[in-house]
Amino acid sequence: MPGRALVLGSGGITGMAWEVGLLAGLAARGLDLAGADLVVGTSAGALAGAQVTSGTGLAELYQAQITPDGVDVIAGMSRGLIIRYALAYVLPGTPTRARIRMGRLALASPELPEAERREVIGAWLPRHEWPARKLLITAVDVASGKFAAFGRSSGATLIEAVSASCAVPGVWPPVRINGRQWMDGGMRSATNADLAADYARIVVLAPIWQGFGLMKGAIRQCRQLARLGRAVALVVPDEQARAAIGQNLLDSSRRAPAAQAGYAQAETAAALIAAAWSPEFPDSAGAAPAA
Repeated sequence: MPGRALVLGSGGITGMAWEVGLLAGLAARGLDLAGADLVVGTSAGALAGAQVTSGTGLAELYQAQITPDGVDVIAGMSRGLIIRYALAYVLPGTPTRARIRMGRLALASPELPEAERREVIGAWLPRHEWPARKLLITAVDVASGKFAAFGRSSGATLIEAVSASCAVPGVWPPVRINGRQWMDGGMRSATNADLAADYARIVVLAPIWQGFGLMKGAIRQCRQLARLGRAVALVVPDEQARAAIGQNLLDSSRRAPAAQAGYAQAETAAALIAAAWSPEFPDSAGAAPAA
């Protein structure tokens, strides 16, 4: 089975910066994942994925993360909001039912004019058109809890799709696309790595990798892919990166240290990723996750 897929998971603004930094660090070491046949982006990964597939060089994208640009977003999640997240996924029911509960929370998010939201997202994207390469941006329908992956032919603009995937319930309001309201794709899975199941070689970058209750974690999804015979590498932030990313993943003022930590982590992550990514390496299905 041919093809290589890059999966970029959720993790807030600082998680996005870590992903871009890690990809730039890998490219500097001769391992350029931007040429993937498929890129899957969820929440923070939607922002990173739209950047990586824009045709802009990874070195330039990295420089943008570590250089102040005047686009500051500082949000946060209260203890009460975190408790409501937990209850949505530990109460009895199905994963779809849990996402419907999250949808009700999303509808109660603070109001934000869509034009203002589009302006912020647009400022972080080098291009506002869908790339020629296959890019899938994940989101969840607020009312039904159904999952969708938006692409070039989905009827959504790139900014709409990325905005929807980044619409964290209780923090930012849902985004209307094709007559429906959509929220963060991370409400189904932090990575949605199963979307890459048709590809032989898969690298998953996951700022958030743990599962919780009715939500599958990245490790579980990657193990399922490995059982299908795929060569999989899962990379999560190491200790230094976790400190740089910080407790508040939605604080854009920490983008620079998070990106720099990702760039540095590329040195230790490169061997594992190369084993899953490069055809000259022997079959590496089931490659272990790496911190």
